[in-house]
Amino acid sequence: MKSSRRIFLRRSTRSGLAILSTSGLSANTLQELATKPTVAFKPDYVVRSLPENMVWGYYGADVPPVANVKDGAVVEIQTVNPSGVSRPNPEEFYNKNNLPLDQHAQEVIAILKNVKPEPSGIRGHMLTGPVFIEGAAPGDSLEIRILDMTFPAPFGVNSVWPGGGGIPDEVKTRETFVYRYDMKRKTASLKEGIDIPLKPFMGVMALSPPADMGHQSSIPPNFYGGNLDIKHLTKGTTLYLPVSVAGGLFTTGDGHGAQGNGEVSGVAIETAINLTVKFIVHKGKTLKQPRAETPTHFIAVGLDKDLNKAMKNALSEACAFIKDELGFTFNEALSIASTAVDFEVSQVVDQTLGVHAMIPKAIFTKKKFDYWA
Repeated sequence: MKSSRRIFLRRSTRSGLAILSTSGLSANTLQELATKPTVAFKPDYVVRSLPENMVWGYYGADVPPVANVKDGAVVEIQTVNPSGVSRPNPEEFYNKNNLPLDQHAQEVIAILKNVKPEPSGIRGHMLTGPVFIEGAAPGDSLEIRILDMTFPAPFGVNSVWPGGGGIPDEVKTRETFVYRYDMKRKTASLKEGIDIPLKPFMGVMALSPPADMGHQSSIPPNFYGGNLDIKHLTKGTTLYLPVSVAGGLFTTGDGHGAQGNGEVSGVAIETAINLTVKFIVHKGKTLKQPRAETPTHFIAVGLDKDLNKAMKNALSEACAFIKDELGFTFNEALSIASTAVDFEVSQVVDQTLGVHAMIPKAIFTKKKFDYWA
């Protein structure tokens, strides 16, 4: 970690601390420092959405960590999603859409004015991190338990534009839609008569690629995770990623208030989310691709620039999981996949396309699957 960042982590600014170790702090102090109401899971660390904690659009083994946390720590990571907000005049978006220039808006504006893009021209999402997890090393896997997700702002943004999305040639004009949240009903609406259930998840959750891959854009997902856009990764679910560098270097962003499978306009309801996770290192447990788990399903992931190949990769991953983790033969696994596993298109818009396999736990009647949520 660079010395300037080390110094920053030790001192207060007008906006607050960049990273807080909350052990030993009173409840009143925590309430004062937080930007949202206290959640059910008290974090050991809080990583604020301040310019010093952001990286614009890329991952890399040489990106200095903004926090160093212990294996098993509960960490709140605050994120922004400046979709629809222009860098030259960010205030215009809020004024035009009659949205308050509150603390969160001021954080977004400060980030857009102070965070620099990757110098070689790589572009992607505005991300928070990376976070260094003590004990994580190449050849391990990292379990990321998604304990909570909250909205620091009561709206999200979806856009359509020529050349974007799943039918790029059919879109003739650019248009941005602001979805306003009804937090009591847990819905989002762009106009009267349209209520979309809020089902928040992080579009991007990534570990660093290996050092020899250099900087990688956050737009295409890869074996280290990233822009998976799997709508099922909501509160109470788990993501497993392979570790390629010391500390793993976890980075997140691209919060979504809701998304359909496919993410067909090119984006979901793009929104800021405060994510609370628990990191657990599994020593020597090597993964080739991301895996995930919900209380009811195991999720295998297939990625490729070609959607047909992404489907084949998802099928191969599903069969490998059923065979290696659940104790069936390959032929039995393929038969189970054909008769009981649903394959869904995660997204068709991230350059590298995604298909995920939903493997129901209930069909394995002789097995008991313990789960934390």
